[in-house]
Amino acid sequence: MSSGGGDKSGSGGGGGAVKTPSDFLKSIRGRPVVIKLNSGVDYRGILACLDGYMNIAMEQTEEYVNGQLKNKYGDAFIRGNNVLYISTSKRTLTDGS
Repeated sequence: MSSGGGDKSGSGGGGGAVKTPSDFLKSIRGRPVVIKLNSGVDYRGILACLDGYMNIAMEQTEEYVNGQLKNKYGDAFIRGNNVLYISTSKRTLTDGS
């Protein structure tokens, strides 16, 4: 029983340290994310910060409606009660071809 560690270099067999949702959210700060709202709209950008109510501040934010880019924002704030999920995105490349 370890009290953290956070080393993800294990074999990934499920026998490693337990990672809580809070640990996940702390680890993705400053990284590209996709935020899906209850309305179905996606916001993609860099996660600047978030609080215990899942209020989210993002940078370099892009708004997608039905998979199509609708708007770009420098900074955006999303109220936590509108958030369906937060996902990390490996790449934000959206090639049209």
